[in-house]
Amino acid sequence: MTPRFGQMPRSGQAYRRRPGAYAILWRDGRVLLTHQDGPEPEFQLPGGGIDPGESPQMALHREVAEETGWSIGTPRWLGSYRRFCFMPDYDLYAEKLCQVWMARPILHRSHPTEPGHSAHWMAPAEALEVLVDQGSRQMLCRWLRRQRGPRV
Repeated sequence: MTPRFGQMPRSGQAYRRRPGAYAILWRDGRVLLTHQDGPEPEFQLPGGGIDPGESPQMALHREVAEETGWSIGTPRWLGSYRRFCFMPDYDLYAEKLCQVWMARPILHRSHPTEPGHSAHWMAPAEALEVLVDQGSRQMLCRWLRRQRGPRV
């Protein structure tokens, strides 16, 4: 069963399934996050929805490029989780099915092309503090433990 993080679904509210692919991007001891302006500004793992006809890895490459300006290599699937939320940009109640991948940032090609996004390199402890989504924090924490042992 895919673990759920965040709020419980509202009773009687219809939710649309929204699969997505998200990346933990690691380089020189830091992690790359995206900050999204808008109705609810927040730091997130780079990534987003998988479009019709797109594989999760294709979506991962596209979303990371749009939100950070980086190209990535060697994506490796880490795990999945789900969360129920309201997406104000889409006026949509969604059951997000989040696939999280580890990938290497290869080349910084541009500034983010996704409106309202900016890319930020952070130390792992800072990234864990600013990530709003509990599922993203859990996945990053799990990956860090694998890298450094159980201290994180």
